[in-house]
Amino acid sequence: MSINNKNFRNKKANLQIRFSEFDLPPMQDLLLIGKRAPIGPEATRRMINALAPGQYEVILIENSNIEAIAVKTSLFNWIPRDTLIKTILEEGIKLTSAQSLIKAKLEISVSVFKEVDINV
Repeated sequence: MSINNKNFRNKKANLQIRFSEFDLPPMQDLLLIGKRAPIGPEATRRMINALAPGQYEVILIENSNIEAIAVKTSLFNWIPRDTLIKTILEEGIKLTSAQSLIKAKLEISVSVFKEVDINV
């Protein structure tokens, strides 16, 4: 047995496989579309309307890098539209360039604290 074969037997690989349900369209909760991204807002709108009609809204943005945001409309049930868009832009601008096409997952949790009278 040669030295090369011996080294090969000592090599190991670690694999991590994550299985998840396939989502349509192939984006998550948000898609940030840069001004010079490979697909623009209109192409994104057509893709979304073909694959998941009524589930996303494409919002045009006045920004030097970001041209539009596609947002899953059900998120507006949790947070007011303007607040959510403002927050997405504040954080998204830090990660994007004009060529970017970035998908994002947004998890929202709401905490409620309520005091009730226990004197019956």
